[in-house]
Amino acid sequence: MPDRFSPEQQAAVGNRVLCVHHRRRRVIALALASVTVAWLGVLAPAHAQEFPSQPIKLVVPLTPGGSNDVLARTLAEKLSGLWHQSVIVENRPGASGNIGADAVARAPAGGHTLLVAPNNVFVVNHSLSPRLEAAKDLAPVTLLGTVPFVLVAGSSAKVGSVKELIELSKSRPAGLSYASSGIGSPHHLAAEMFRSMTGARMTHVPYKGGAPAIVDLLGGQVDVQFGAINQLLPHIRDGKLKALAIVGNERVPLVPDVPTLAEAGVPGWQGEVWVGLAAPPRTPPAIIERLNRDVRKVLAQPEVQARMADQGIVLKGSTIAQMAQTIEDDTKRWAEVIKEANIKAE
Repeated sequence: MPDRFSPEQQAAVGNRVLCVHHRRRRVIALALASVTVAWLGVLAPAHAQEFPSQPIKLVVPLTPGGSNDVLARTLAEKLSGLWHQSVIVENRPGASGNIGADAVARAPAGGHTLLVAPNNVFVVNHSLSPRLEAAKDLAPVTLLGTVPFVLVAGSSAKVGSVKELIELSKSRPAGLSYASSGIGSPHHLAAEMFRSMTGARMTHVPYKGGAPAIVDLLGGQVDVQFGAINQLLPHIRDGKLKALAIVGNERVPLVPDVPTLAEAGVPGWQGEVWVGLAAPPRTPPAIIERLNRDVRKVLAQPEVQARMADQGIVLKGSTIAQMAQTIEDDTKRWAEVIKEANIKAE
């Protein structure tokens, strides 16, 4: 420094230079921190977009061959091509879907293990079985579609209409027996609602799956069944089972001559059997949204629509919020049926 400055002045100037230097370092550090935070914010969504990072498993809590299984295998085929990852279907039947649902509920929350299941798994089972507390927290992804149910009579109940069925049930001391795929299953709940609405005398005979129930229905061990149209249609066409009514608000093109329950003399029916997709609890929202978007894209494909229509399945994708609301509404609706019929878990 020039000699005209005193030592004290030189020291003051030096201090000011150091302060400026420290302020600059602090500003640079803050700027770098801001850039780092912004960069991490970019990386977080990018990480979510990396899904799926490994093979995906679609768990169907029912036996192979049913509506849920057919739909899951179609999804697996299309999603595998979309995601460039293997998508496999694993059937884990038992306890009206409880075993498979509980397995998914306890799986890692990364979106690589998913559940394809009917509505009873989401709205009924956890109410019937206290041990399924985890399953009630499954994360909704999307509704997949509805499965028309049909009321059929076997050879042991020689009736030609719903009215005749109700009359026959009241004329027999023990009433009629009806088959289901298990306690709390859609087959069971539909029959109990029918019994409540009509006063028909009916006794429940639960099976471990829809296939063995149909075998005994064909063999005359049980009288009637409410079941999925795609499983019962071959036997209806062969004349081995008599289709009495469609359980829903509209007729089904596969059996156009079969009336709805309302047309058959049972007005006021509410509720339909639907299939939904869910993920384990605590699955990141970004992954749930990705799943919803990609699955709905598959459901909208004309080829998939046509393939499922041949099975009697009506595809209906939904938002995450719509599925959550459907679960809430149906839980209230079926709670009344469960209470009235005094349905207990196995």
